[in-house]
Amino acid sequence: MKHMKTVICALILWTACTPIKIHAYTERNLLQNQISKADLKEILQLNQSWVTYPAYEERQEWNDFFGEYKDSLIHYGEQLLNYQWKTIPATAYLEFERSGNRDIMETPFGENNNALMTFMLAELAEGKGRFTDQLINGVFHSCEMTSWALAAHLITQPTHRALPTPKYQLIDLTAGDLGGLLSWIYYFMHKEFDKIDPEISRRLRQELEIRIMEPYLNNDNFWWMAINYKGQMVNNWNPWCNSNALMTFMLMENNVDKLSKAVWKSMQSVDKYLNYVHADGACEEGPSYWGHAAGKTLDYLCLLKRITGGHIDIFHEPQIRAMGEYISRSYVGNGWVVNFADASAKGEADAHLIYRYGCAVSSSEMKLFAFNLAKSKKLSLKGRDIFRALEALAINKELQQKITLYQKPDYTWYSETEVFLQKTQHAFFAAKGGYNDESHNHNDIGTFSLWIDNTPFIIDAGVGTYTRQTFSDERYSIWTMQSDFHNLPKINGISQQYGKKFKASQIQASSKHFSLDISTAYPQEAAVKEWIRDYKLNEHTLIIKDKFCLTEVKDVNIIHFLTPGKIQIKKNLIRINNNNIKIVLYFNSQAFEVNQEEIILTDKRLSAVWGQSIFRLVFKAKEKSRQGQYIFKIKYQ
Repeated sequence: MKHMKTVICALILWTACTPIKIHAYTERNLLQNQISKADLKEILQLNQSWVTYPAYEERQEWNDFFGEYKDSLIHYGEQLLNYQWKTIPATAYLEFERSGNRDIMETPFGENNNALMTFMLAELAEGKGRFTDQLINGVFHSCEMTSWALAAHLITQPTHRALPTPKYQLIDLTAGDLGGLLSWIYYFMHKEFDKIDPEISRRLRQELEIRIMEPYLNNDNFWWMAINYKGQMVNNWNPWCNSNALMTFMLMENNVDKLSKAVWKSMQSVDKYLNYVHADGACEEGPSYWGHAAGKTLDYLCLLKRITGGHIDIFHEPQIRAMGEYISRSYVGNGWVVNFADASAKGEADAHLIYRYGCAVSSSEMKLFAFNLAKSKKLSLKGRDIFRALEALAINKELQQKITLYQKPDYTWYSETEVFLQKTQHAFFAAKGGYNDESHNHNDIGTFSLWIDNTPFIIDAGVGTYTRQTFSDERYSIWTMQSDFHNLPKINGISQQYGKKFKASQIQASSKHFSLDISTAYPQEAAVKEWIRDYKLNEHTLIIKDKFCLTEVKDVNIIHFLTPGKIQIKKNLIRINNNNIKIVLYFNSQAFEVNQEEIILTDKRLSAVWGQSIFRLVFKAKEKSRQGQYIFKIKYQ
C-alpha cells in the first residue's frame, strides 16, 4: 500500500532510525567528562530533597509562590470542573495512515493533557480538594490508554503502524511530557490520593514505571537517544525526551542504583545531542524550535544540576551560552523572527524561559531581551509542561523589573551552521548557507530574508500544518520545502535537491557582506560550474548579485523572490508596499521579463502568519546564457 510505504520512509528520512553520519558531529562529551559513572552515586540527591517548591499542604507558601496568578489559576480550573475526558478511538490513530491527518488524534489527547495540568495548578493554588476528583479522573483516564505516544510517532514501533501496541511502550515527545506531568501529580498529590483510595497512587506509579522508566532504562533503540550511533542526526527530540525522562526518575525513583543508571544514561544521550549541534550555538531547526531544542537543554541541565547537588554544571561552557543567545540574535522585532527550516516567521518568544536561560549562563543580553519581551506579554500557564510553569512562576517577580531597551549586535555570523544576520537602523537581513539535509530541512541554500522597520518584505514562507506527508518521502512535493519557493534561482530549469551532499561552498562573511557558491546545492543535471550569490547591505540598500558560469546551456535561468506585500511592476523597478512601508526593487528589464504569481494560502498555519496569500516574483531571463551576472537592488528609506 502506498500510504504504508510513505509512512515507513518517514522512519528513514526524519526520525533517524538508521545511523546516518553527519559531518557536524564533534566528540565533546561535556557531561560525561564532568564525573565518572562510579562516582555519580555519591552525589545524587535522594528522596526528592532537590525539589524547591512547597509541599501541597503548605498553603501560605503557595499563596506567596503564585502571587498575582493565584486567582486566575483557580478560575481556569473552575471553567473545566465539568470537563468530559475524551476517548480517542482506534480510527483516530488509523486516520494518520489513511489521510495523513494528525489533528484528529492529537487534538483530543492534547486537551486531556492540558486539562490535567490545569486541575493540578488550580488545586495547588486553592488547596481545598475541589479539583482532586477531576485529577483522579484524568490520572485514571491516562492510565487506561494503550500508549501515551502520538499516532504520527507510533510508526517507529516495531509494527511500523499507527495503532499502539501494549507490547512496546514508545517514549516520544508527548509520552515524555505526560510522564513528567503525571510524576509531578504523584509527587504533590499521592498523600491526598491515598486518603481517598491507595489504588490511585499505586496504579499511577505502576504506569509510570511501565510507560517511561522501564523502557528508558532497557531500550537503547529509541532513535532520539542516539546511544548506539556516533554522528547520527539528533534534533530537539533528544533534550526534550531526556529532560522528561530524567524528571520522572527524579520524582519517582529513590533506589540509588536505578537512579544513577538513569542519570548516567541521560548524560550519555544528551552528550550525543551536544556533540551533534554546532558549537556556534545556532539552532538549525529555526527559532520556532529553540524552546524545544536549546530550551529543553536548559531544563535538562537545570534538573541534572539539582539531582547532583550542583556538582554537574556546564552552564559556563561557551557552546551552552551561544545556544541560548541564538534566540535573542534571531529575533527581528514585532514578533517576527528569522525563520529558516520548519520555523514560522512569527515567533512567540517565551520571556520567562529566556530569562531563566540568561541567568543560568550569566548572559546580560538574554536577560535584557527577556525583560523587554515581558513588558508586552503576561505569563501563560496553560499547556502540559508543569515544570516550565513552576519555574516561570519562581522567577516572575524578578522579571518585572524596569530595564533599558535591549539592543542586539549589528552583525552575527554562525560560522559552522552558516547563518548570517545583520541589522542597520531600519533593516534586518538574514541569509544562510548550510546543506540540504539539516534537521527540518528545506531546500534553501543561499536564500535570504529582509525586514524593514520590523516589517517583512522578502520572506521565507515557513511551513504548513504537519501531516503524514511532512515527514515522509513526499516531503519535497510540498511547495514550502522547494527551492523554487525560496528566494533562489532555478538554474537551467533545475531546482535544488535534497541530500547532505547538496551544500554551500566558498563562503565569505564580514560585517557588511555575505557571499557563497550555491552551485553545489544543485544536481549534476543543472550543469552549473559556479553560481556565486553575493549580498551587500548598507543603511538604505541591499544589493544582490548572481555571478554564474554553466558547463552547458539547457534552459533560461529564473530568479524567484517571495513577498507578502502589494506589488506594482514598472519598466525596470517593482514597488512593494506592506503596511504602508515601501521598498523599491530595481532589476535589468533588458535581461528579464517579470511576472507576479499569487500563492493562495489555504493552510491555516501559513495564513495565520501571512493572511490569505503571498506573492512570488518570477524573473525569467530573456536569453540563455552560459555565463553572466544578474544584479538586483532593493532600496528603502
